Amino acid sequence: MAKILANEILKQKKAYPEQNRGAVVIGLEGNLGAGKTTFIQAFAKGMGIKRRLTSPTFVLMKKYNNLYHLDCYRIKDSQDVLALDFKEIISEPENIVLIEWAEKIKRILPKTKIWIKFKIFGKTQRVITFS
Repeated sequence: MAKILANEILKQKKAYPEQNRGAVVIGLEGNLGAGKTTFIQAFAKGMGIKRRLTSPTFVLMKKYNNLYHLDCYRIKDSQDVLALDFKEIISEPENIVLIEWAEKIKRILPKTKIWIKFKIFGKTQRVITFS
């Protein structure tokens, strides 16, 4: 699913550049171990990024070309994210921003975003919803 989503976003950005007013922002929400980082790793592969991504839990943000990966697990205040030039990052149309634990900074996210919720269902299954 993540690779397909990445491909579709890239196609849309290319086909309709006039609609690219800001970054594509994707908020991911779910408990520890629900699959957020794994989803982002597959998304990056779908964008053609070859290296393996690791979660930026301790550094807060990592950049891979025009893909930004944020992990807000340790965030206490959204000001911490704003200090990383977050407003500038999400204003650039070529950027794609994926945010783990996005619910912690929901109030500073743009209105136009993709929201993905992960729920653990049993030991090996996940329910993923998009909105």
